[in-house]
Amino acid sequence: MDNPFRYRVFYTVRQKVVTSAVVLALLAWGTLTAVRHLTTPEDRSCAPGVARPAGSDECVGVATAGDGYDFGQARLTAVTAAIGRENAALREGHYATVALLLPLTSTSPGLREKVAHELQGAFVQQYRANRQNNESPKIRVVLANTGKDNVHWRTAVEQLKGMTGAPHRLRAVSGIATSSAAVRSAVGELTGAGIAVVGTTITADDIANGPGGLRFPGLARVSPTNGDEARALAHFGRVDAAKALLVHDTRTGDHYTETLRAAFSDLLARSPYEPQLFTSAEDPNAEGTTANTFRQITHLVCDTRADTVYFAGRHTQLRQFINALGARGCKDRSFTVLTGDEASYLGADPQLDRSALDAGLTVRYAALAHPDAWRARPGYRPPATGGSAAAYGEFTRLLAEVSAAPAGPIGPVSLADGQAIIAYDGMATAVRAVREATPVGGRVPPLADVPRQWPQVKGSLKVAGASGWICLDNYGNPYDKAVPVVQLTRTTPRFVAMAWPEGRPPAADCLPPRRP
Repeated sequence: MDNPFRYRVFYTVRQKVVTSAVVLALLAWGTLTAVRHLTTPEDRSCAPGVARPAGSDECVGVATAGDGYDFGQARLTAVTAAIGRENAALREGHYATVALLLPLTSTSPGLREKVAHELQGAFVQQYRANRQNNESPKIRVVLANTGKDNVHWRTAVEQLKGMTGAPHRLRAVSGIATSSAAVRSAVGELTGAGIAVVGTTITADDIANGPGGLRFPGLARVSPTNGDEARALAHFGRVDAAKALLVHDTRTGDHYTETLRAAFSDLLARSPYEPQLFTSAEDPNAEGTTANTFRQITHLVCDTRADTVYFAGRHTQLRQFINALGARGCKDRSFTVLTGDEASYLGADPQLDRSALDAGLTVRYAALAHPDAWRARPGYRPPATGGSAAAYGEFTRLLAEVSAAPAGPIGPVSLADGQAIIAYDGMATAVRAVREATPVGGRVPPLADVPRQWPQVKGSLKVAGASGWICLDNYGNPYDKAVPVVQLTRTTPRFVAMAWPEGRPPAADCLPPRRP
């Protein structure tokens, strides 16, 4: 028997009209929602000035608010919050902005640590500058993210170029941490727009100015070039070229490896051995197949009479090479590997076979800074010139102060890789230029006058950095900058000795000589 209730409720004329109206309303709502979804752009913003580019989940650009945004990186949260608190205390119109341009969302474990330490060091100097004898202008810091492998450098740079007016009054950019083609382009764009740039850890010889011309007008550097590092290592080691060989990367477009290879090649002009070659992946942080290549190269190294190997390559490949040498067949022979500052990444690399360092293998590198380089202790007295224990002591005192409330915390601190130290000095150099360019009675210097300060940063006007004296030549390059030679160990990298590009520390006047 049919259900009478069903018949009455669902088959009446009234119910048919109501049902039709509901269905039409639902269809209209669905259509409107679909159209709105298709025609309304997706909100890809992360924070003021920061967004996710199409096809990417990275938040890139400039955090223009300067309020402590951490780009979604938990390891940066404490130090970015400290920077945000410092910025919030500044009076509107009484500050100049310095941007830190870095790959803040890098996926490389070593680079992530480096970036965190650089932010810490830069903040220590911002904190110091804003309490220094009531000098002006005060310094506001903003963070600019170029993304993994600096792929999105142009996004950040274009924003920075538009921040020279109010309210930001951008007057300098520091950071500039890797010697890559992307960074070279970024430096060219910024300096071409008249913005002063201070490179912290760029060491490539071709991201620099020189007698051949000002390719990057307004660029200053606080680290020695690869050429200077190589000369410092040569003076330190007195290596017999007849018993040395070169292992180098053949990948093109990497200014760090190319200029380091050229510098080492000059040192080994009398070596009887042709270089051993490898080619890293397009992404130098990728493992690729180079581990297999190094296993073969190790056999060839054992076939020579060499006892010293110069290595020109990035840290991932250096680690693979060290691991291969640790498993070499000729363990009855000892070898020393000499390389550039990229080795500083390996101190915290979990994939490094540390037992290799106990098997007759010594790995030493030219560091940019080290916590023991200027610290007097039994058996070691720092050089009388080229830097000072007092300047380094001022840095560590301030670091301890900002590591706790109210200025801090700033996150776990490690000085072993030297990154916090060199970033502190990079910011100090930027602050010096900003303040020296400020007219008497003025609040903020003219943009064009800031990069004009570099030729005067020398002699009694040098920057007494925590990494050593920064005495710039007329091209913005540090003259005879201290180069700590550091040795990898099973635990913390160990300071060995100080080396100098000129073979000895600079004179007390720290005035670069006239160059041809």
